[in-house]
Amino acid sequence: MADYLTVSTATETREQAVALAQSAVRARLAAGAQIIGPVTSVFWHAGEFGTSEEYQLLLKTTGARYPELEGHLLEHHPWDNPEVCATEIVRGAAGCLDWIDRSTTAD
Repeated sequence: MADYLTVSTATETREQAVALAQSAVRARLAAGAQIIGPVTSVFWHAGEFGTSEEYQLLLKTTGARYPELEGHLLEHHPWDNPEVCATEIVRGAAGCLDWIDRSTTAD
């Protein structure tokens, strides 16, 4: 797995996204998070075509912390089967990558 990742998910409300972000960052599973929204989502779900307004949550973490972050998101997410996707951070400023390392290491 990659050394650094951006992990995304989405929620129905801003408050749900903030709660997930806070719990993941407090647990040091992610260094930080950004919440974007509302965004329009177009999708197939349970055999139905749909469109909804959602809040996208982007979290920065390490490859080593990803399994725990994924588990945390799945456990605390308000949806039964949320989308959780990880994208490699191929390059980044040294200071930023160091911040991700320091922030996801327990004191």
